[in-house]
Amino acid sequence: MSLSAIRHVGVGLAVAALAVSLAACGKNDSGSGSGGAKKIALLLPESKTTRYEALDRPLFTEALKAACGNCQLIYSNADQDASKQQQQAEAALTQGANVLVLDPVDGKAAAAVAASAKAQNVPVVAYDRFIDKADYYVSFENEAVGKLQAQTLVDTLKAAGKTSGNIAMINGSPTDPNAAEFKKGAHSVLDSSGFKVAAEFDTPDWSPDKAQAWMEGQLSAIKNGLVGVYAANDGTAGGAIAALKGGGVKPLPPVTGQDSELAAIQRIVAGDQAMTIYKAVKPEAEAAAKGAVALANGGKPDSTTDKNGVKSTILNPVAVTKANIKDTVVKDNLYKITDICTPSFAAACAAAGLSTN
Repeated sequence: MSLSAIRHVGVGLAVAALAVSLAACGKNDSGSGSGGAKKIALLLPESKTTRYEALDRPLFTEALKAACGNCQLIYSNADQDASKQQQQAEAALTQGANVLVLDPVDGKAAAAVAASAKAQNVPVVAYDRFIDKADYYVSFENEAVGKLQAQTLVDTLKAAGKTSGNIAMINGSPTDPNAAEFKKGAHSVLDSSGFKVAAEFDTPDWSPDKAQAWMEGQLSAIKNGLVGVYAANDGTAGGAIAALKGGGVKPLPPVTGQDSELAAIQRIVAGDQAMTIYKAVKPEAEAAAKGAVALANGGKPDSTTDKNGVKSTILNPVAVTKANIKDTVVKDNLYKITDICTPSFAAACAAAGLSTN
């Protein structure tokens, strides 16, 4: 995906804008009154996972506008480069950002970014991925995501009469703090399931190409006993499925996923992917935007819990299979049936009870 341009302004103008913004602090809790607009920076980590540009960015933008009519959004995508994300954060601070909403490329590197921001009295919202000593954290129950993925995989295998066999495990990026939690949750189910994790890979940058290449390299060793693939998200699932098809694996074993990407929903309809995790981005983006506005105005965000000393809002993930597409991603207007059931998927949609009529 394309980088969003960072609007550069002179240091003098940035300082002046920040002074006006701070002078307005407390006059209007929504930040929408007269006296200067708050500046909220949204810093997303990458574009290989389609959710960030397709969902998080527009939904956060919409939620920010609803929470604060004249707030200004400073937006950047780091394209999986921690150094670039640090530069983008510094640029946002130079532009007078009142709050950083940061979804980190690298959780440890992000802690330094957060410390730099807070040294300038700029609060930090950890968005989707945890950052130590952030002011607020909004995400999903990440171990529960891994457990849901693995349990759905095990249930699918047992429903097909399988009680043993090899599972290939394709985890997320080793620099993503969420990926470790997904993996932990998945292992808590798989390790006592009767199935064997025959091969395992932590996918650099969540790259579908690297997941595909790894899966291709494993097929000669595990192909005969392979009964399932745990893939941590839909991008790596797509890479695994491409490798399985290219390697002549028939029938395809069930493959998990996460993020409810449109391509993944279509693969589920077609029978190529067993499930995905639906994390409703809209309430996540809304909570982050409202929290950012509250912090910009010197207030405290609403929170539901506490994680490692950080006030947090933690949302619940949902497993999506062919059986509940209509009751999840369609019901919530994430996708219309016409989005899913393009001509090449028409027959599979009809068989799955997804009608465009």
